[in-house]
Amino acid sequence: MYSFVLNKNQNLATAGMTLKLLKMKKITLFLFAALASFSLEAQINTPAPSPASKLMQTVGLTDVTVEYSRPNMRGRTIFGDLVPFDKLWRTGANARTKVTFSNDVTVNGQTLEAGSYALFTKPGASSWEVMFYTEADGGGTPREWDDSKVAAKLSTKVWPIEMPVETFTITIDDVKSGSANIGIIWGNTYVAVPFEVATDASVEKDIAKALAGPTAGDYYTAAAYYSEQGKDIKKANEWMSKAMAMTEKPAFWQLRQQSLIQAKSGDKKAAIETAKKSLAASKEAGNDDYIKMNTDSLKEWGAM
Repeated sequence: MYSFVLNKNQNLATAGMTLKLLKMKKITLFLFAALASFSLEAQINTPAPSPASKLMQTVGLTDVTVEYSRPNMRGRTIFGDLVPFDKLWRTGANARTKVTFSNDVTVNGQTLEAGSYALFTKPGASSWEVMFYTEADGGGTPREWDDSKVAAKLSTKVWPIEMPVETFTITIDDVKSGSANIGIIWGNTYVAVPFEVATDASVEKDIAKALAGPTAGDYYTAAAYYSEQGKDIKKANEWMSKAMAMTEKPAFWQLRQQSLIQAKSGDKKAAIETAKKSLAASKEAGNDDYIKMNTDSLKEWGAM
């Protein structure tokens, strides 16, 4: 009798434990499923703290692209604190700031071949050291710095600005046909990284090639370039005369350019005659801008 009761009690206890284990497994599976469901549904997009930016600018005949991330000040002191002085900085946030040139450029007398470079800096209180690093991809600064990968470097002055700029900004400023500056702005600091492009050499090469068997368009383009860049105006006048002689009916804008070149070369009489033709053609085309420009020039040259 005693043995029977004991066995019965043991069986009941075992059954109870089995039920508890089954319940615990069910609860665990339920929680796992709930968490999995929550993680699948909780796909909320939020703004990046340092959003990515891409800047593109043509300088002369060279395309310049800057890809970087833009952190905010958020009440912090930037240079000398968040960004320590005299320490290597990725010049932005997240991935390395990448600068890409479509043609060879010159930085501080050093040639940067066409391609992409990481822009690293060492900010200082009065000047920054700027380096173009050939290993453009990656996050942050290199674990081991390799001087052989520095394609160009320079020191540039810090310019304080009165109004603080909240968001880290890179610009391409003072754009000319042969040069520009990469501007770095944050807080009350602005630094400029000047570079030069070989626009004149490229255009001269194209001119020489085209003039081996030039068309009216080649003569016109060469003449306009020489005039705009303040080069040999007599040669520009010669080329423009050839371009107009080869053109059956010059357009008002072509005649306008010819009159300006004639005036620059000192032939005011010819400039007035050509400007009158351009004015008549402008009126025929209904182009108010060229009507005004020709009228202003004729007044300036004493013809009206």
